[in-house]
Amino acid sequence: MSQIFTKNANTLARASLVAVVLAGGVFGWLIVAVPRSDYITRVDVPRPQPVPFSHKHHAGGMGIDCRYCHTTVETSGFANIPPTKTCMNCHSQLFTNAALLEPVRASFRNDTPLAWTRVHDLPDFVYFDHSIHVSKGVGCATCHGRVDQMPLMYKENTLQMEWCINCHRHPEEFLRPRDQVFNMQYQPPANQIELGRRLVKEYNVAGVQQITSCSTCHR
Repeated sequence: MSQIFTKNANTLARASLVAVVLAGGVFGWLIVAVPRSDYITRVDVPRPQPVPFSHKHHAGGMGIDCRYCHTTVETSGFANIPPTKTCMNCHSQLFTNAALLEPVRASFRNDTPLAWTRVHDLPDFVYFDHSIHVSKGVGCATCHGRVDQMPLMYKENTLQMEWCINCHRHPEEFLRPRDQVFNMQYQPPANQIELGRRLVKEYNVAGVQQITSCSTCHR
């Protein structure tokens, strides 16, 4: 009776096992790497907008405070996108004939909102409240980066859960005095941990167990 397996069967079997292990490793790496890639997170990728609004010019060069446009950031969960009237407060007097600003003027004339593309857009299953973070001493730049240096707006951080939870586990590393929340040029002091621990108590920041609980952000 002839043999069922050839002399190369063992070699093929070993090679097959190695290939399966390697394929599993690659697949596992893809599962971890792809969700963190810039392709998915859109980090450092400017989004197309109806008007190429420059935060660098307005917040950086002109020194306009974040709250002038995002008026509800201290009182609401949502930092509002400013209406066209806010733009026209200045641009009814400045650059009134600039072709670049025609969509703004048309929006105001026709009473039709500009269709801005949200850059920082969390999933619907995530609850985030801007006013709480502002009141606890979380600076705008902590999440949004140095907006005052961005000619076009992009995400500097992934805003994925592991990124958020790191701050919730170690709030003392990120908190700043409330009067510095909107200061884009703020630099953490050498004694940040000491300062942060004091602010955690002063601002009544909830304990780590509470702010890392699933129900805090997923309601």
